[in-house]
Amino acid sequence: MYIRRDLEGKIKKYLDVPEIIAVTGARQVGKTTLLKRIQEETGGSVFITFEDISIRALFDNDIKAFIALYIEPYRYIFIDEFQYSKNGGQFLKLIYDTVKDRKILISGSSVLDLTINTVKYLSGRIFSFILYPLTFQEYLNYKDADLYEYCFGKAKHEKVHDVIIENIYTHLEEFIMYGGYPRVAVAQDNEEKREVLKNIINIYLLRDIRDIIGLADDYKMLSLMKALALQTGSVISFQELATLTHQTFSNLKKNLNLLEKTYILSLLRPYYTNKRLEIVKNPKIYFYDTGLRNAVIDDFRRMDSRQDKGALYEGHIFTELIKKNHDVKYWRTKSKAEVDFIIEDRTPVEVKSASGKAVIGKSLRSFIGKYHPAEAYIFNKNLFDVIKINNTNIRYRYHFSSITE
Repeated sequence: MYIRRDLEGKIKKYLDVPEIIAVTGARQVGKTTLLKRIQEETGGSVFITFEDISIRALFDNDIKAFIALYIEPYRYIFIDEFQYSKNGGQFLKLIYDTVKDRKILISGSSVLDLTINTVKYLSGRIFSFILYPLTFQEYLNYKDADLYEYCFGKAKHEKVHDVIIENIYTHLEEFIMYGGYPRVAVAQDNEEKREVLKNIINIYLLRDIRDIIGLADDYKMLSLMKALALQTGSVISFQELATLTHQTFSNLKKNLNLLEKTYILSLLRPYYTNKRLEIVKNPKIYFYDTGLRNAVIDDFRRMDSRQDKGALYEGHIFTELIKKNHDVKYWRTKSKAEVDFIIEDRTPVEVKSASGKAVIGKSLRSFIGKYHPAEAYIFNKNLFDVIKINNTNIRYRYHFSSITE
């Protein structure tokens, strides 16, 4: 079953402009399904994949024949798994510059491959989009369209009834527990969800890593992922992590970069303007999918029985901010004042498991006093409210709310 993705509408807006469209993202997030959906609604189009060795060989070895067979007869050309072509960028540039009135859309599972082999040749000729796992809104729309329409339509700017909140949190906690990979979302029960996540890790993500660097010892990368999963939301120490995972410092940095480039996790960098007082060099760690993180450590307990409940809510808010294309950092001073996230220029975002009343912590007060942002957000389970400190509107929002909505 197709789950409608927000990126579908964005891509359709650019179907009639000349630039090539590239869709990247981790394996199994739905890139192929998304492109096929758009292709089915687009007349005069063809869908091919470079997993087909014969088609890829034709592209790599006889570009004129490829153009004659797959470019010239069509207005729209969809190429899946484009990263498998060794000379993809050079030949795409040739097609773009010599064949007019054609629209090419490509997908690839690794930003690393597409950056090296494609984008450097296509400056000014390509629009790039990232497809992440499902947002909670996409997930809820699939699970309960009526509840979605009410919460993100009629009631998106107001407090909703406690009964509705509980219904939403039933879906939200399942979403946080098992994540937003589409195949997980459509699974029939929790056992199937866990099995799907296990296969995504072992077959697809580790395979992606093997394809890129030829890593023979999968367990070393999995060991690193487990160590990072247990530190979700924490500032990591590279030296401690290298010792814990029995890696050299240089190998650790290389593997962390690879996990970022294959959309498994993010190393969140600090926000600062005063290096002397604020700079904390080491990043915080978050997985792009909370279900994947839980699968790595094999922990699917209910939220109310978990000691890492706060870290899971925080990780969820991080992924939602990223999926909405916010520029996200964190703030921490040498005196240990810390704000979970800073988005865009200087808007602070805090995440609380629950809030009984509108209380502003010292760290958030410190940031507001220093930077005077127009808005601040506190995501929590209970409150939907706004209070004001000086000229800053502090907005309490539910964990399922969106800053941009």
